[in-house]
Amino acid sequence: MAARDELVFLPLGGVGEIGMNLGLYGLGPAHDRTWLMVDLGVTFGDQTTPGVDLIYPDIRFIEEECDNLAGIVITHAHEDHYGAVLDLWPRLRVPIYATAFTAGLLEAKAIENRGSEPVPVTPIEQGGRVQIGPFDVELVPMSHSIPEPNALVIRTAHGTIVHSGDWKIDMTPGIGLPIDVARLQAVGEEGVRALICDSTNAVREGRSPSEADVAARLAEIVKQAPNRVAVTTFASNVARLRAVALAAQAAGRDVVVIGRAMKRVIEVARELGYLDGLPKFLDEEAYGYLPREKVVALLTGSQGEPRAALARIAADDHPRVALSPGDLVIFSSRTIPGNESSVISVVNALAERGIEILTDRDDLVHVSGHPRRDELADLYRWLKPQVLVPVHGEPYHLAQHARFAKAQGIPEVVKGRNGDVFRLAPGPAEIIDEAPVGVLYKDGNLITEPAMSGTQERRKLSFAGCVVGHVVLDDRGDLAVDPTVTLFGLPTVDAEGDTFVELLQDAAIEALDGIPRPRRRDRELVAKAVRRALRSLTAQRWGKKPLCRVDVTVL
Repeated sequence: MAARDELVFLPLGGVGEIGMNLGLYGLGPAHDRTWLMVDLGVTFGDQTTPGVDLIYPDIRFIEEECDNLAGIVITHAHEDHYGAVLDLWPRLRVPIYATAFTAGLLEAKAIENRGSEPVPVTPIEQGGRVQIGPFDVELVPMSHSIPEPNALVIRTAHGTIVHSGDWKIDMTPGIGLPIDVARLQAVGEEGVRALICDSTNAVREGRSPSEADVAARLAEIVKQAPNRVAVTTFASNVARLRAVALAAQAAGRDVVVIGRAMKRVIEVARELGYLDGLPKFLDEEAYGYLPREKVVALLTGSQGEPRAALARIAADDHPRVALSPGDLVIFSSRTIPGNESSVISVVNALAERGIEILTDRDDLVHVSGHPRRDELADLYRWLKPQVLVPVHGEPYHLAQHARFAKAQGIPEVVKGRNGDVFRLAPGPAEIIDEAPVGVLYKDGNLITEPAMSGTQERRKLSFAGCVVGHVVLDDRGDLAVDPTVTLFGLPTVDAEGDTFVELLQDAAIEALDGIPRPRRRDRELVAKAVRRALRSLTAQRWGKKPLCRVDVTVL
């Protein structure tokens, strides 16, 4: 019997987590599918991955299927949707499609990251349509916290899929096109087999406020502020940058831009006309010459990043920029889960110095770029999908979105996780298979699998330090010199005041004495015995077991 021709969806990232989005759509029989990739994003390292800068989806499945990958479409230029392109596209080398803003930011990143290979992007306008292999792809403008966000209408021989991307309903987004409700309704009239939909705010009732509401409130706050105002936000939120600039202009203040990422986005936004009509922004060199009441600073560092401008200013460690008691810092952003402690540290450092702080808990200085439940219900009504697959969320978000969609009357709701192969058509939607899935670590200049990265040892080092011992034996198996012990991250003395180095040296000698002289020529046996003795004594006297390395030299 001939293999069944199917339309499937396979997420390799972004389902069961917020970040690292990568979706694959496959068309054809299981052994011979043609694939379309949607987005190629990152997530960020945290305390569980010390030293890791970025985390990428493991793309080994699609690398093996690369000859059948028709192309990549990027929905928008947030890091969790396009941040892995520079490093992973060279493994695939297929056509990649994006709007002008996304393409511009990608080019700017490649120039800034010297050594990155330029990625040849085929530009496509919002509202445009392109044939990518057997997939007819249309970009429908949505509203989100970045210029040029899109939903993808993917037309195939087995029906139409709508991939929502990140979105909300905002008819006054501040810049660019608002969500194209009429086009979404028209697509719904054509017939939609499945909606693959953002779940980030599916747990929240009501509607997300508009960027226009934030802009109006920022204008009031800046006008009333007696001293300097510093605003930190996501650099990619150009509508927010424009709102801050308009607020400064209305209050007779200059805007000073501080932070490399902010400058990169502003350069691309100006080239595309998103900052037309605004006075020129000033560089940080001008900051010290302006009166306090004439400054609005735009800063990177809303997530507490230690090397970003705001953290350095909070620590009074910035070479050109300082804040004084009575100045105001506005966090026009939300704290991404996992960054709470970093943000709190920055906030406390500012508060200690008498600097005023305003967050979205205090006032309307930030709105989400994702839909709440009333907005989800509107999209369901416009598109009338037969199937809903919740994505872009942690397991709780996905479960709540699935429950809500069923209550709204969506006929089929299928919930899964990264690596699940969802059959969307023909027949009932269901999970029919699974594919290899995982992550890759960007660690300095290397991209490695977790098992090869050394992060497990780094975690142990951060908890219990390391002991390095060295034993030198003569040709008879006796100690040629006393053992040496070096401690990294351990206390110098125990609870009784005894020195750890001396205690460990004695433990090494005792371990050696317990080995018959003829067997001491076995370096591995000696190293194992001494290592066990060092770890045992440390656990007894300290209560922790550090990493332990012992080298043995036989003269």
